[in-house]
Amino acid sequence: MKNTALITGAAGGIGKEFAKIHAGTGGDIAAVDLNSEGLASVKAELEEQYGVKVYTMTKDLTDINAPQEIYDELKENDIEIHYLINNAGFGGIGKFHQRTWEQDLAMIQVDVIALTALTKLFLPGFVERNEGRILNVSSAVSLIPGPGQAVYFASKAFVTSLTRSIYGELNDYDVTITALLPGATETGFGDHSGMNKTSIYKKPANSAEVAKDGYDAMMKGKLEILSGLPFSQRMEIAVAPLLPTKKVVDRIRKSQTVKD
Repeated sequence: MKNTALITGAAGGIGKEFAKIHAGTGGDIAAVDLNSEGLASVKAELEEQYGVKVYTMTKDLTDINAPQEIYDELKENDIEIHYLINNAGFGGIGKFHQRTWEQDLAMIQVDVIALTALTKLFLPGFVERNEGRILNVSSAVSLIPGPGQAVYFASKAFVTSLTRSIYGELNDYDVTITALLPGATETGFGDHSGMNKTSIYKKPANSAEVAKDGYDAMMKGKLEILSGLPFSQRMEIAVAPLLPTKKVVDRIRKSQTVKD
């Protein structure tokens, strides 16, 4: 396989759009998702349309062993990864004290631990070869507090901070790491998390456009990029650090109130 991109959450949403973009460049794909039928569909579509190879792995990233299993399986099949796109993730609305530990632990496992583990596993090889690019899908909400989605906002804050820090460690290598910070986007995320019933999801961005922004930023070696946010939300995020924290918290809480 050539110029291979490992993409998690590749069966739909932004992940599938990443796969389309990469396949369009002639690159092969190692696609990971829990949805085996979705993976089979992506494989058939991209191999037929672009003539690339798509290797699929049905994995549950809530399993702490999944990242190592992914790495080992690729090694066993002599598939060298050139691009790592940590796209898989999910959220869930609800007050911290009302949500179950199982719900939040699963979120932390996918959004934080799996992403960190995959980066830890593949980055040393990138550095050794002095080539490779990583794209971590974070969120614009990583820059603000998140009452109503405390663990999700915090997990994305971790992703953004981790990406920024690693970026600063790679200045001596031809290896880059980029954070994509999208706003509300047309994927299954809104339905699954319950966010589609809040004011934040009034005008979700197009997933293909968000994926292109992220992919292009990765290829240019940018540190991070905001995507899919209307001007008003961009301004809110920009001025948030200048406002009293309590005022920002109250504003976000109101914006995440679920409307029937």
